[in-house]
Amino acid sequence: MSASISLQSDVSVGYLGPPGTFSHQASMKRFGDSLAYVPYPKIEDVIAAAAKEEITYGVVPIENSTFGAVVQTLDAFVDQPRVRIRAEVYLPVTQSLLSRYQLSAIRKVYSHPQAFGQSRQWLDQNLPNASRIEVSSTAKAAELAAAETYTAAVSSEVCAAMYHLDVVAKDITSAKDNTTRFFVLGQSSDLPTGDDKSLLMFTVDHRLPGALCSALDVFAKYKINQTAINSRPSRQRQWHYMFFVEIVGHELDDNVARALEDIKSYCLDLVVLGSYPRQSY
Repeated sequence: MSASISLQSDVSVGYLGPPGTFSHQASMKRFGDSLAYVPYPKIEDVIAAAAKEEITYGVVPIENSTFGAVVQTLDAFVDQPRVRIRAEVYLPVTQSLLSRYQLSAIRKVYSHPQAFGQSRQWLDQNLPNASRIEVSSTAKAAELAAAETYTAAVSSEVCAAMYHLDVVAKDITSAKDNTTRFFVLGQSSDLPTGDDKSLLMFTVDHRLPGALCSALDVFAKYKINQTAINSRPSRQRQWHYMFFVEIVGHELDDNVARALEDIKSYCLDLVVLGSYPRQSY
């Protein structure tokens, strides 16, 4: 991936904006500060832009160690199945309460649903009567808190400086090792490194008893470890689901290629969203 970047003169990176979000911070961690960064108002906008090649890469959150999968990203993959995952990035995440007002004066709190989930215990104890309003990003929350009276945001300390807010309370996350994983998206995946993961997206015929179990058994047959499984409504018909399964291995590895061929007999749709080097966290 680094080699491909060096061969491109105009590299752009899309992320969930506005500037200061954790997606922005993850992008900077992965690419540095010498590229063109493009903020988008929604996760699905980033994924659509990457699929249409309007940007070179897109960076989107996929899961948080405290609050689980980012469903907006999974749902957007259903709509944009041609986008490819290039890499993963882990970012330690610390949420803080930002405001222009003291804690006792705060009546409303903005944040992203994931950030609310990560800080729910602190908010329940310290701001039980303040209304919580979900917005598209933690940076957008900070932007709104800076403009409105008696309002706060659950966001990062980076945003405190950017939006001229005070840090009313530091590190209000429930888990002190809180980490978010991000995907780097593009139009292709790199060749195998020998230590890779792949994300698959598929549906099964729910009319067949044990169809999902049969599909998952294929991985055991080829000694492929599964690191995560999630499901989302397929939006094709009621009570029909799209399954997301992350496995250890590259789609070009012999055992993975054979497993993908076998699993097709149990699946109505099967898409490999990408294979990418496994990163430490």
